[in-house]
Amino acid sequence: MKSIVLAAVVLASAAPLAAQSAPSAAPVAAAATPVAKFTLDTPIETIAADPAAKKVLDADLNNITAHPMYDQFKSMSLSQVQPLSGGALTDEALVKVKADLAVLK
Repeated sequence: MKSIVLAAVVLASAAPLAAQSAPSAAPVAAAATPVAKFTLDTPIETIAADPAAKKVLDADLNNITAHPMYDQFKSMSLSQVQPLSGGALTDEALVKVKADLAVLK
């Protein structure tokens, strides 16, 4: 009889413990600094494939996706194109693009 009562007490006290979940660890991603979706090192065609990012490119860089030579440089990043642009892609322009792209989710 004592073993039946003891078993009942153990089962009754174990049920609430089993229902509790272990405390979850904080997600690692939450502690990390958010990474920008696009950077100045992302290929231009990858940026332009996103409608919101394409608007940033065209607004900040004088409609760059309609440039006559776009097909020639679209696989390059803005960082790669800048030295070849003859001064058309200024440091200031790229700072603006970088900031505007950083706010995109």
